[in-house]
Formats: sequence, structure tokens, C-alpha cells
Amino acid sequence: MTLRLLTLSLLILYPIAWFAPLMRAGLLPIFGLSEISVITGLQSLWGSDVILALTVTAFAIFAPYFKTIGLALVQWGLLDTRAQPVLHVLGKLAMADVFLIALYITLAKGIGYATIETAWGLYLFTGCILASIVLSLLTAHQVSQQDD
Repeated sequence: MTLRLLTLSLLILYPIAWFAPLMRAGLLPIFGLSEISVITGLQSLWGSDVILALTVTAFAIFAPYFKTIGLALVQWGLLDTRAQPVLHVLGKLAMADVFLIALYITLAKGIGYATIETAWGLYLFTGCILASIVLSLLTAHQVSQQDD
């Protein structure tokens, strides 16, 4: 039951993480810093690069959320356990988004003209993704024990 509740809690935490500030960025420290979240980043991308916006939307929003819904359905016995490999792939796609954010932060810090500070939303979003991976592994372990 604890596993189920933790999985369901991710359905609440993901939307919070999408709106939480991932980082604060500015051109130089004297101009102040703007907070950037998954949603504000997506809004900016939709105006400049639709293909990239679709890709990031799939990785940042749909992949982790669909994986969590699927995982909850497996845990409650409403989805066949044979769907777990697909859920595993969705989890990998979601983790790719966190990697891209980290890469952008590293690149921007290397430029020297930009100031970037990570914010609590990045840790929340990363924590949600990692928690989802751990919950998937625990669910797979639980299912394999039930089959034995």
C-alpha cells in the first residue's frame, strides 16, 4: 500500500515541479535574474522552435506523467504487468530531460556572460524522476515475487 501511495503522490508532485523554478538566469548579475520553470521554458520554446518544444513537452511532461499513471495502474492490478518494459522506456525518456537541463546550465556557466543559479524546482523535478525509477524497480520486484 505504501508503494501505491508514493506513486500516487508523484501525480501531485509532478505538476508542482513543472511550475517550480528550475533555475534563475540573467545576462549579467547586475541585470537581475529571471526564474525559469519547465512551463516558462516551454512557453519560450513554442515561440521560437516548435519541433524542440514538442520534444521537450514529450520528455518533461508526458513521459514522466504517463509512466506514473501506468505504474499506478500496474500496482492496482488495472494494467497487465507486461506493460512494465514500456513504462521503463518512458522513465528513460523523462530522465533525458533532466540531463538536458543540466547540460544547458553547464554550458551557460561556461560562457561567462550569463549568471545561472539552480533553484529548488530542479531538485524537485529530478527527485520526482528518480523516485519514479525507484518505484518502478520496487514494483517490478513485487510483481516478480507474486509470480513465484
